[in-house]
Amino acid sequence: MATAEECRIALEKLVGRIADMNAEDRAKHLVDRSMSLRVPDLGVMFLTRLGPDGAEPVRQVDPDTPAQVRFIADSDVVVAVAADPGSFVRAWLSGKLKVQGSVFDLLHLRKLM
Repeated sequence: MATAEECRIALEKLVGRIADMNAEDRAKHLVDRSMSLRVPDLGVMFLTRLGPDGAEPVRQVDPDTPAQVRFIADSDVVVAVAADPGSFVRAWLSGKLKVQGSVFDLLHLRKLM
C-alpha cells in the first residue's frame, strides 16, 4: 500500500503531463472541469481543476468535496497508473479504477491518456 503523499505525487505527475502538452492540444481536448481522486484504502481524496490553460495544483480535500469528474482507486493502482499512464484503460476495464462523470468528459480525458 502506498502512502497519501506518494499518491499525491503520483497524481501531480499525471497532471504535469497535461501542463507539458502543446497549448493547442490542451485547448482542443480539455474543458474546464474539477477532478477528484478518492483513495479508499487510505481514506483520502485529492482534487484539481483541469482546463485549456493547464491544471491547478493537486490538493487533499474533505471526502465530501464535489467534483465534476471523479476517480476512485486504491493507492497501489494510483501509483501504478502514474508510472505507466497506458495502464489507465486496463485498470478501468478490470474494475480497479472507477470513473464517474459525463460521457463527454470521459471522451475528452481518454484522449489525454
